[in-house]
Amino acid sequence: MALDFSLVLLRRMADHNPELAEDARRRLGASATEMREANKHWQAMARSPRSRAAATRYRAVLGEPESVEPRRVGDLECEAWRWALPLWPDLRFEVLVGEGGAVWNEWLVRAPDAPAPELRTLEDLTPWSCTLEEVAAAFAPARPIQGTAPSRQALAFTAPDRDGEPHAMAAEFTWGLLQRTALRD
Repeated sequence: MALDFSLVLLRRMADHNPELAEDARRRLGASATEMREANKHWQAMARSPRSRAAATRYRAVLGEPESVEPRRVGDLECEAWRWALPLWPDLRFEVLVGEGGAVWNEWLVRAPDAPAPELRTLEDLTPWSCTLEEVAAAFAPARPIQGTAPSRQALAFTAPDRDGEPHAMAAEFTWGLLQRTALRD
């Protein structure tokens, strides 16, 4: 089932980086039809009037989490559930689950034992190389800006180029994984 869920993630990422998504789909040994069907099945589960709670849906599709850790977000307490996925051995799919099984966030994060990339300049920000949390930490202060869909997030920040010249940037993420950057107006 983790394979099917990886295809669901790839389907949304293909909007920004079709070549990367196509290469990843092939590495998984899945056809384009299988990717569309996995996404169709996930969307049907998520939108069904008899749909399970989102947290239950993730467990049904991905099995028991690899890890479950308590997490505090402001004044609220939740649990961080994490799963390994076949495409990204250095990342984990993380779901923040609040009271009653409510899902607060769902995204890819760096695995606890995996080294984070060194992000110093704009040239280090290549597609699929880093997570939203890593970019926000490397180029603080970063601020969230409106994403274009529930699984898409964006950050505004300032980062230097290789010559040290600062640039106002926007970065787009899908499921928390960097997809592209652009100069902000």
